[in-house]
Amino acid sequence: MSAEQRDARALTERLHALAADPGAHPLLVALDFDGTLAPLQDDPSASRILPAGVDALATLAGRTGLELALVSGRSMADLQALAQVPAGTFLIGSHGAERARVTTFGLDRDVVELTHAQADRLAALGARAAAVARGRDGVWVETKPTAVVVHTRLAEPDVGAEAEAQALALGTELGCGTLHGKDVVELTVLPADKGTALQALRGELGAPVVLYAGDDVTDEHAFAALGATDVTVKVGAGPTAAAYRVGSPDEVVAVLADLAATWGR
Repeated sequence: MSAEQRDARALTERLHALAADPGAHPLLVALDFDGTLAPLQDDPSASRILPAGVDALATLAGRTGLELALVSGRSMADLQALAQVPAGTFLIGSHGAERARVTTFGLDRDVVELTHAQADRLAALGARAAAVARGRDGVWVETKPTAVVVHTRLAEPDVGAEAEAQALALGTELGCGTLHGKDVVELTVLPADKGTALQALRGELGAPVVLYAGDDVTDEHAFAALGATDVTVKVGAGPTAAAYRVGSPDEVVAVLADLAATWGR
Protein backbone atom coordinates (compact mmCIF):
# COMPACT_ATOMS: atom_id res chain seq x y z
CA MET A 1 0.00 0.00 0.00
CA SER A 2 1.40 3.39 -0.99
CA ALA A 3 2.01 6.28 1.41
CA GLU A 4 -0.79 8.21 -0.32
CA GLN A 5 -3.20 5.33 0.28
CA ARG A 6 -2.18 5.15 3.94
CA ASP A 7 -2.72 8.89 4.27
CA ALA A 8 -6.14 8.72 2.63
CA ARG A 9 -7.24 5.90 4.92
CA ALA A 10 -5.94 7.69 8.01
CA LEU A 11 -7.77 10.82 6.87
CA THR A 12 -11.04 8.91 6.52
CA GLU A 13 -10.64 7.41 9.99
CA ARG A 14 -10.01 10.86 11.46
CA LEU A 15 -13.12 12.27 9.80
CA HIS A 16 -15.22 9.36 11.04
CA ALA A 17 -14.09 10.21 14.58
CA LEU A 18 -15.03 13.87 14.09
CA ALA A 19 -18.45 12.92 12.72
CA ALA A 20 -19.13 10.95 15.90
CA ASP A 21 -17.90 13.68 18.26
CA PRO A 22 -20.48 16.44 19.00
CA GLY A 23 -17.73 18.46 20.65
CA ALA A 24 -16.12 18.89 17.22
CA HIS A 25 -19.25 20.42 15.72
CA PRO A 26 -19.80 22.53 13.79
CA LEU A 27 -17.05 21.15 11.59
CA LEU A 28 -15.95 23.68 8.98
CA VAL A 29 -15.18 21.85 5.72
CA ALA A 30 -13.17 24.35 3.68
CA LEU A 31 -11.74 23.47 0.27
CA ASP A 32 -9.60 25.01 -2.40
CA PHE A 33 -11.14 24.88 -5.89
CA ASP A 34 -8.62 24.39 -8.72
CA GLY A 35 -6.55 21.25 -8.28
CA THR A 36 -8.58 20.19 -5.24
CA LEU A 37 -12.22 19.83 -6.27
CA ALA A 38 -11.64 20.56 -9.97
CA PRO A 39 -8.79 19.01 -11.98
CA LEU A 40 -6.33 21.65 -13.22
CA GLN A 41 -6.98 22.93 -16.76
CA ASP A 42 -4.79 24.89 -19.13
CA ASP A 43 -7.82 27.11 -19.73
CA PRO A 44 -8.99 28.27 -16.26
CA SER A 45 -12.50 28.94 -17.57
CA ALA A 46 -12.87 25.21 -18.30
CA SER A 47 -12.45 24.19 -14.64
CA ARG A 48 -15.41 22.42 -13.07
CA ILE A 49 -15.92 20.50 -9.86
CA LEU A 50 -16.00 16.77 -10.52
CA PRO A 51 -19.63 15.62 -10.84
CA ALA A 52 -19.28 13.30 -7.84
CA GLY A 53 -17.98 16.30 -5.91
CA VAL A 54 -21.09 18.34 -6.71
CA ASP A 55 -23.19 15.49 -5.31
CA ALA A 56 -21.02 15.10 -2.20
CA LEU A 57 -21.15 18.82 -1.39
CA ALA A 58 -24.92 18.90 -1.88
CA THR A 59 -25.29 16.03 0.61
CA LEU A 60 -22.90 17.60 3.12
CA ALA A 61 -24.83 20.88 2.95
CA GLY A 62 -27.86 19.12 4.39
CA ARG A 63 -26.02 17.69 7.40
CA THR A 64 -26.50 19.30 10.81
CA GLY A 65 -23.33 20.38 12.57
CA LEU A 66 -21.30 21.01 9.42
CA GLU A 67 -20.45 24.17 7.45
CA LEU A 68 -19.05 24.39 3.91
CA ALA A 69 -16.66 26.90 2.36
CA LEU A 70 -14.61 27.26 -0.81
CA VAL A 71 -11.36 29.18 -0.38
CA SER A 72 -9.81 30.18 -3.68
CA GLY A 73 -7.42 32.55 -5.35
CA ARG A 74 -10.03 33.14 -8.03
CA SER A 75 -12.05 36.31 -8.10
CA MET A 76 -15.53 36.04 -6.61
CA ALA A 77 -17.09 36.44 -10.06
CA ASP A 78 -15.13 33.45 -11.40
CA LEU A 79 -15.75 31.36 -8.31
CA GLN A 80 -19.49 32.00 -8.39
CA ALA A 81 -19.70 31.12 -12.09
CA LEU A 82 -17.79 27.86 -11.83
CA ALA A 83 -18.30 26.52 -8.32
CA GLN A 84 -21.63 24.59 -8.52
CA VAL A 85 -22.03 24.59 -4.74
CA PRO A 86 -25.20 24.41 -2.63
CA ALA A 87 -26.93 27.29 -0.88
CA GLY A 88 -25.34 28.05 2.46
CA THR A 89 -21.78 27.60 1.20
CA PHE A 90 -19.34 30.38 2.05
CA LEU A 91 -17.17 31.57 -0.85
CA ILE A 92 -13.81 33.17 -0.10
CA GLY A 93 -12.19 34.59 -3.23
CA SER A 94 -8.99 36.44 -4.12
CA HIS A 95 -7.13 34.61 -1.32
CA GLY A 96 -9.43 36.13 1.30
CA ALA A 97 -9.95 39.65 -0.05
CA GLU A 98 -13.50 38.81 -1.21
CA ARG A 99 -16.22 36.91 0.65
CA ALA A 100 -19.83 35.92 0.07
CA ARG A 101 -22.39 33.29 0.98
CA VAL A 102 -24.43 31.40 -1.59
CA THR A 103 -28.19 31.78 -1.16
CA THR A 104 -31.10 30.41 -3.15
CA PHE A 105 -31.44 33.87 -4.72
CA GLY A 106 -27.77 34.50 -5.55
CA LEU A 107 -24.80 35.77 -3.55
CA ASP A 108 -24.90 37.65 -0.27
CA ARG A 109 -21.61 39.49 -0.73
CA ASP A 110 -19.37 41.46 1.57
CA VAL A 111 -18.57 44.73 -0.21
CA VAL A 112 -14.90 45.34 -1.02
CA GLU A 113 -13.99 49.02 -0.92
CA LEU A 114 -10.62 50.45 -1.91
CA THR A 115 -9.25 53.82 -0.87
CA HIS A 116 -8.37 56.26 -3.63
CA ALA A 117 -4.69 55.45 -3.09
CA GLN A 118 -5.33 51.71 -3.37
CA ALA A 119 -7.42 52.18 -6.52
CA ASP A 120 -4.63 54.25 -8.09
CA ARG A 121 -2.08 51.61 -7.15
CA LEU A 122 -4.26 48.88 -8.67
CA ALA A 123 -4.45 50.80 -11.95
CA ALA A 124 -0.67 51.25 -11.96
CA LEU A 125 -0.20 47.54 -11.26
CA GLY A 126 -2.43 46.67 -14.19
CA ALA A 127 -0.41 48.79 -16.60
CA ARG A 128 2.94 47.48 -15.37
CA ALA A 129 1.76 43.86 -15.34
CA ALA A 130 0.51 44.23 -18.92
CA ALA A 131 4.06 45.22 -19.89
CA VAL A 132 5.37 42.02 -18.26
CA ALA A 133 3.03 39.91 -20.40
CA ARG A 134 3.51 41.85 -23.63
CA GLY A 135 5.41 39.87 -26.27
CA ARG A 136 5.42 36.65 -24.23
CA ASP A 137 3.30 33.87 -25.67
CA GLY A 138 1.22 32.07 -23.07
CA VAL A 139 1.49 34.84 -20.46
CA TRP A 140 -1.62 36.85 -19.65
CA VAL A 141 -2.89 39.26 -17.01
CA GLU A 142 -6.08 39.04 -14.97
CA THR A 143 -7.45 41.99 -13.02
CA LYS A 144 -9.41 41.34 -9.83
CA PRO A 145 -11.18 43.85 -7.59
CA THR A 146 -8.13 44.08 -5.33
CA ALA A 147 -5.27 42.55 -7.32
CA VAL A 148 -3.54 41.95 -10.63
CA VAL A 149 -2.46 38.43 -11.56
CA VAL A 150 0.22 37.36 -14.03
CA HIS A 151 -0.58 33.87 -15.36
CA THR A 152 2.10 31.72 -17.02
CA ARG A 153 0.49 28.27 -17.27
CA LEU A 154 0.39 28.30 -21.09
CA ALA A 155 3.92 29.66 -21.53
CA GLU A 156 7.09 27.72 -22.25
CA PRO A 157 8.99 27.09 -18.98
CA ASP A 158 11.75 29.61 -19.64
CA VAL A 159 9.29 32.27 -20.78
CA GLY A 160 7.08 31.67 -17.76
CA ALA A 161 10.02 31.82 -15.37
CA GLU A 162 11.15 35.18 -16.79
CA ALA A 163 7.64 36.63 -16.54
CA GLU A 164 7.22 35.42 -12.95
CA ALA A 165 10.59 36.88 -11.97
CA GLN A 166 9.64 40.26 -13.43
CA ALA A 167 6.24 40.16 -11.73
CA LEU A 168 7.86 39.40 -8.38
CA ALA A 169 10.33 42.24 -8.90
CA LEU A 170 7.42 44.54 -9.73
CA GLY A 171 5.72 43.62 -6.46
CA THR A 172 8.90 44.45 -4.55
CA GLU A 173 9.35 47.74 -6.40
CA LEU A 174 5.78 48.92 -5.74
CA GLY A 175 5.61 47.55 -2.21
CA CYS A 176 2.41 45.59 -2.74
CA GLY A 177 1.40 42.21 -1.38
CA THR A 178 2.76 39.31 -3.44
CA LEU A 179 1.55 35.72 -3.68
CA HIS A 180 3.54 33.25 -5.80
CA GLY A 181 1.62 30.08 -6.67
CA LYS A 182 1.70 27.46 -9.41
CA ASP A 183 2.33 29.32 -12.69
CA VAL A 184 0.94 32.51 -11.20
CA VAL A 185 2.06 35.68 -9.42
CA GLU A 186 -0.62 37.78 -7.73
CA LEU A 187 0.08 41.39 -6.79
CA THR A 188 -2.48 42.82 -4.39
CA VAL A 189 -3.27 46.25 -2.99
CA LEU A 190 -5.35 44.76 -0.17
CA PRO A 191 -3.18 42.22 1.67
CA ALA A 192 -4.98 38.94 2.31
CA ASP A 193 -4.18 35.27 2.62
CA LYS A 194 -6.16 32.08 2.92
CA GLY A 195 -5.02 31.38 6.48
CA THR A 196 -6.21 34.71 7.85
CA ALA A 197 -9.52 34.45 6.02
CA LEU A 198 -10.09 30.88 7.19
CA GLN A 199 -9.40 31.69 10.83
CA ALA A 200 -11.77 34.66 10.66
CA LEU A 201 -14.55 32.48 9.25
CA ARG A 202 -14.06 29.73 11.82
CA GLY A 203 -14.24 32.34 14.58
CA GLU A 204 -17.54 33.70 13.28
CA LEU A 205 -18.99 30.19 13.00
CA GLY A 206 -17.58 28.96 16.31
CA ALA A 207 -16.06 25.94 14.56
CA PRO A 208 -13.80 23.99 16.95
CA VAL A 209 -12.30 21.98 14.08
CA VAL A 210 -11.51 22.89 10.47
CA LEU A 211 -10.93 20.49 7.59
CA TYR A 212 -8.96 22.26 4.87
CA ALA A 213 -7.71 20.73 1.61
CA GLY A 214 -5.63 22.46 -1.05
CA ASP A 215 -2.98 21.77 -3.67
CA ASP A 216 -1.12 25.04 -4.21
CA VAL A 217 1.71 26.91 -2.55
CA THR A 218 -0.80 29.55 -1.43
CA ASP A 219 -2.70 26.87 0.50
CA GLU A 220 0.32 26.53 2.78
CA HIS A 221 -0.81 29.79 4.42
CA ALA A 222 -3.98 28.00 5.48
CA PHE A 223 -2.14 24.89 6.65
CA ALA A 224 0.23 27.00 8.72
CA ALA A 225 -2.59 29.03 10.30
CA LEU A 226 -4.52 25.98 11.49
CA GLY A 227 -3.76 24.01 14.65
CA ALA A 228 -2.81 20.47 15.55
CA THR A 229 -6.43 19.46 16.16
CA ASP A 230 -7.50 20.69 12.71
CA VAL A 231 -7.35 18.47 9.62
CA THR A 232 -5.05 19.74 6.87
CA VAL A 233 -4.83 17.91 3.54
CA LYS A 234 -2.31 18.42 0.76
CA VAL A 235 -3.57 17.36 -2.67
CA GLY A 236 -0.82 16.06 -4.93
CA ALA A 237 2.95 16.13 -4.70
CA GLY A 238 5.27 18.69 -3.16
CA PRO A 239 6.52 19.76 0.26
CA THR A 240 3.79 20.74 2.68
CA ALA A 241 2.91 21.57 6.27
CA ALA A 242 -0.34 19.58 5.95
CA ALA A 243 -0.87 16.56 8.17
CA TYR A 244 -2.45 14.41 5.46
CA ARG A 245 -1.95 13.90 1.73
CA VAL A 246 -4.15 12.57 -1.05
CA GLY A 247 -3.15 12.16 -4.66
CA SER A 248 -5.81 13.93 -6.71
CA PRO A 249 -9.17 15.70 -6.81
CA ASP A 250 -10.79 12.29 -7.33
CA GLU A 251 -9.44 11.19 -3.95
CA VAL A 252 -10.65 14.42 -2.33
CA VAL A 253 -14.14 13.78 -3.68
CA ALA A 254 -14.07 10.16 -2.48
CA VAL A 255 -13.19 11.36 1.03
CA LEU A 256 -16.00 13.93 0.96
CA ALA A 257 -18.51 11.36 -0.29
CA ASP A 258 -17.52 9.02 2.54
CA LEU A 259 -17.90 11.85 5.07
CA ALA A 260 -21.34 12.69 3.66
CA ALA A 261 -22.41 9.04 4.01
CA THR A 262 -21.01 8.78 7.53
CA TRP A 263 -22.18 12.10 9.02
CA GLY A 264 -25.10 11.79 11.41
CA ARG A 265 -25.07 8.00 11.54
